[in-house]
Amino acid sequence: MQPQAVALSKQIQPLTQSRAFWLTLLATALVLAQTMAAFARPESLAPLAEKISPAVVNITTSTVVERPTSPQGIVPEGSPFEDFFSERRNEDGENGQRPRRSSALGSGFVISEDGYVVTNNHVIEGADEILIEFFPGEGQPSTELPAKVIGTDPKTDIALLKVEVDRPLKFVPFGNSDQSRVGDWVIAMGNPLGQGFSVSAGIVSARNRALSGSYDDYIQTDAAINRGNSGGPLFNMDGEVIGVNTAILSPNGGSIGIGFSMASNVVTRVVGQLREFGETRRGWLGVKIQDVTPDIAEAIGLNDTKGALVNSVQEGPAKEGGMLDGDVIVSFAGKPVTDTRSLVRRVANSPVGETVRVLVMREGKTVTLKVKLGRREDAEGAVQTAAQAPSEDEAAPETKSVLGLTLSTLNEELREQLSVADDLEGLAITEVDETSEAFEKGLRAGDVITEAGQQKITNIAELETRLQERKDAGRKSFLLLVRRAGDPRFVALSLK
Repeated sequence: MQPQAVALSKQIQPLTQSRAFWLTLLATALVLAQTMAAFARPESLAPLAEKISPAVVNITTSTVVERPTSPQGIVPEGSPFEDFFSERRNEDGENGQRPRRSSALGSGFVISEDGYVVTNNHVIEGADEILIEFFPGEGQPSTELPAKVIGTDPKTDIALLKVEVDRPLKFVPFGNSDQSRVGDWVIAMGNPLGQGFSVSAGIVSARNRALSGSYDDYIQTDAAINRGNSGGPLFNMDGEVIGVNTAILSPNGGSIGIGFSMASNVVTRVVGQLREFGETRRGWLGVKIQDVTPDIAEAIGLNDTKGALVNSVQEGPAKEGGMLDGDVIVSFAGKPVTDTRSLVRRVANSPVGETVRVLVMREGKTVTLKVKLGRREDAEGAVQTAAQAPSEDEAAPETKSVLGLTLSTLNEELREQLSVADDLEGLAITEVDETSEAFEKGLRAGDVITEAGQQKITNIAELETRLQERKDAGRKSFLLLVRRAGDPRFVALSLK
C-alpha cells in the first residue's frame, strides 16, 4: 500500500504547484487592474482643475434696448389707459424715453497667449459691449478687459474674440474629439447661472449628435451644464478642449444630465478660418441632396442605401462638372459617402477652389466626375434674378388619377395658383387620396412632379409611359421627383 501512496502524492504535487501559480497570477492581475483604474480615474480632479482653470473666462455682454416711443406695445391702441400712459410720458419728459441697457452672461476660454478667446455666437450676438473676466490668480489680469469680435459662425454657433493684453495669457490647447470614446471622463467649466467660475465632471454619453444644423457634430455629456455655461470648454483628462458647451436638453431650463458640446474638430476648423479671414470659407458643390431610402434604392436598382441622392443640380460647380439630377454620390475626394450628413460636412471642410473626384451611380453604372469646389458663403449670398417671359393663354389642363394622385398638366392658371415658375415643367398634384401610400409619404395637393423614373416629364402620357416601363422591367417601386415651393425631393411609390 505504501508505494501506491507515494505514487499518489507525486501525482498531486504538480497540481498543487500549478494552483498556487494561478492564484498568484490572479492576485497580481487584480492589483494591476486596481492600479490602472487609479490612473484612469484619479481620486481628485483638483490638480487638473487647477491647471486648466486660468484659461477659462466669464463673459458679460450688454446691449442697449430702445424704449417704445408710444404707448403702443405697452397698452393696446384705443385702450382707456392710453391717455394715462401718454400723460405719464409727458410728465417724465426725456427721462421716460431713455434707452435701457440689458446684460447677459456666458463663458469662454483662451486659446493663445496673445488673447484670442473662443465662445458661442449666441453669447455675444447683438452685443454692444463685451467684457472678459479672467480667473483670479497669480499672473492673471486683475480686472475685466473689453473684447472685440474677430468673427462669428452662426451655423456652428462659434465666435472668436480678442482682448489686448500686456503679458502672455495662460491658454488651453484643443484636443482631437474624434479620439474621445463613449464613457471617457470629461470636465465642464464655466459660469453657470452667473455664479462665477465653476467645475463639473461627467462622462461622454454619446458622440456625433446632430441637433438642427447641417454641420452639427455634438458630444453629449452628463457633466452638469446650465445657462451661463454656454461657450465654456469641455476638457478631457489630459486638459485638452474637446468640445464647446453649447446647449442642454431640459424640460425646466436646468441640467438633467443631457448637455451638448460642439466637437473640437469642428471648432478648430472654424476658429482657424475666423482667425485668418474673419469669416468662414466652406466648400460648395452646388446640389440639393437627400438620403437613399430602401424603397428609393429598389426603384433605381441600388444594392444598398449608402450614398446621397442628387435631386437638384444648381448653377455652379457640380453642373459644370457634369453632375445630373438623379445621380447618387457614393464617393467624394476618395472617401465613401454613407449619407447626406457626412457628404455635407466633408464638402464644407474641403478647401474652396480645390478640384475633387466625385464618384456617382448613374443608371446602374459608376461615373467619375471632376468638380472644382466653389464657396458656400458666396452662393448663399448671391441674389439671382431671372427675367420671366409672359406666357400665352393655354387650354384647360389634362387631368388623370394615378397611384392615388390626381394630376394635371401645368397651365398659366395653375402656375399662378401654385406660384410655380414659368420655366418649370411637370404635373401638378391637385388632389391626394388620403388612404394612399402617396399621402402617407407626404405628397400633397400643390406639389409638382417634374421627373418620373428618373426622366423628365411634361404631360400625363409621358408619366404613364415611364410607369409602364417600370412595370415591364419588374420593378417594385416607382421613383418621382417632387417639388414643393421650389424645393425638390425624391419619393418612391410601390407598384401594386
